[in-house]
Amino acid sequence: MTQTDERPAIAAAIIVDEGRVLMVRRKVKEGSLSWQFPAGEVEPGETNEQAAAREAEEETGVTVRPTQLLGERIHPNTGRLMLYVACEVVSGTARVADEEELAEVAWCDRATLAEYVPYPLFEPVQEHLNGVLR
Repeated sequence: MTQTDERPAIAAAIIVDEGRVLMVRRKVKEGSLSWQFPAGEVEPGETNEQAAAREAEEETGVTVRPTQLLGERIHPNTGRLMLYVACEVVSGTARVADEEELAEVAWCDRATLAEYVPYPLFEPVQEHLNGVLR
């Protein structure tokens, strides 16, 4: 898959615990995206899975273990290469750990997620969440 620009790929952590997915609300909206998955740039020498886990911990204070790469795509709104990584919680309590970037965090069940993200999710992510969310 070729990127539309030279910027690093973005790894997103899809963190599910007890039937809910962890979402973050950025202080600065990225287009129409307000609530989204913890995510950030893959750094040199990092795997996609390592980047997703690092970003999750930096942003939310939760230590996670990557379990599966769900898929990748060029994001339709940002043009960035996005990598979606399913993760499980190892330890920690979700909070706004990166106060410069985040306004709040929330554990969302299926109904809350539909309210926070009122547009279709990337299909492999949606399929994963359909199987694990309450």
